Amino acid sequence: MIFHKKGKNCTIYAPVSGKAVGLSQVPDEVFSGKVLGDGAAVIPEDGTIVSPVDGTVVTVPDTHHAYYVRSKDGLEILIHVGIDTVDLKGEGFQNFVKTGQNIKTGDILVKADLNLIREKGLNPIVPVVITNMDAVNRIFATEGVMEAGKTTLITYERK
Repeated sequence: MIFHKKGKNCTIYAPVSGKAVGLSQVPDEVFSGKVLGDGAAVIPEDGTIVSPVDGTVVTVPDTHHAYYVRSKDGLEILIHVGIDTVDLKGEGFQNFVKTGQNIKTGDILVKADLNLIREKGLNPIVPVVITNMDAVNRIFATEGVMEAGKTTLITYERK
């Protein structure tokens, strides 16, 4: 594994097109309270979720609602598609990757049926959280309009 030099700024791109907001806007205390780590969220305009970094898929649950990826520099990132979407048990999710797969920024992880998620009364917001914050000095989350795999969502400085 290649680690960036201390103090180097790195980028996490938006995993979905839409409007980026702070984690405090996520209607789930686990995310808004930064229990799992710090980051940002995107209110999606479509259901194509892509990798926000070059790296490796660490975890793909059977429900396909959340993905852990590890960037090339060892950052662990959770991309969670919607709130309480685990309850859908995979319904409305089409997975494109497997555990251990190498990925590039912009590679499709999953396609989510946002209409189905909303019809079930769930919020489709996509939190993106750095779960190993001990590897980071500080982060800066961007807000505003995002394009999946192309717009910077989070900039972080490695320890």
